[in-house]
Amino acid sequence: MELTRNGSLPSIKGAADYFTGHVRIDMPFQRGGTSRVGGGIVTFEPGARSAWHTHPLGQTLIVTAGKGWTQCEGGPIVEIHAGDIIWCPPGHKHWHGATPTTAMTHIAIQEALDGKAVEWLQKVTDEEYLAGPPA
Repeated sequence: MELTRNGSLPSIKGAADYFTGHVRIDMPFQRGGTSRVGGGIVTFEPGARSAWHTHPLGQTLIVTAGKGWTQCEGGPIVEIHAGDIIWCPPGHKHWHGATPTTAMTHIAIQEALDGKAVEWLQKVTDEEYLAGPPA
């Protein structure tokens, strides 16, 4: 058994190539060896969001705080809240982040295929993001 104490690992800033706005990532459960599962705790400040991306084996998001938005390609923006669990199927193009006025934190869990857990695509434009969820 391995115990990782809260706060024992440094946070990293979300890379500008993959995120818009201020994003903090904590990576307390990345495993090596034969494990394919990894994940992190991601906090999006108001207005921050990921770029469009896919996961070869899918992704589970567990919203732990705040309110955010997510969207699958071709679908509407959906509002998500603390306690919500989102499953993004393998290869499904999507993005997620905070609302313009409220921060959001989620736990992201995904498996790697041949060592790769995510494929980053283009950034979500301000026009796409500010369309918001349907009224």
